[in-house]
Amino acid sequence: MRVEAYTQVQQLYQSQTVNKGQRTGGAGRTDKVQISSLGKDIQSARAAVAESPDIREELTAPIKAQLQNGTYEVDNDSFAERLLEKYMEMR
Repeated sequence: MRVEAYTQVQQLYQSQTVNKGQRTGGAGRTDKVQISSLGKDIQSARAAVAESPDIREELTAPIKAQLQNGTYEVDNDSFAERLLEKYMEMR
């Protein structure tokens, strides 16, 4: 086994790793991030959803008033039909 051949290979390898480190450490390079138009649309949709209230008061206020007055009535037939429709969808 020739020891000097091993040291020559090792020296070549070490010089290549130093050169690689010098090349990648350049201060002139910067990373850039670009957001696609779809990504921008998704961001604006998320912002709109975050700003909107969880409960739509214009729809719930009349029902709340009817419940407080005791005048809210549920049509049993239509409720049963909707319940069966949902059950059949889930099957």
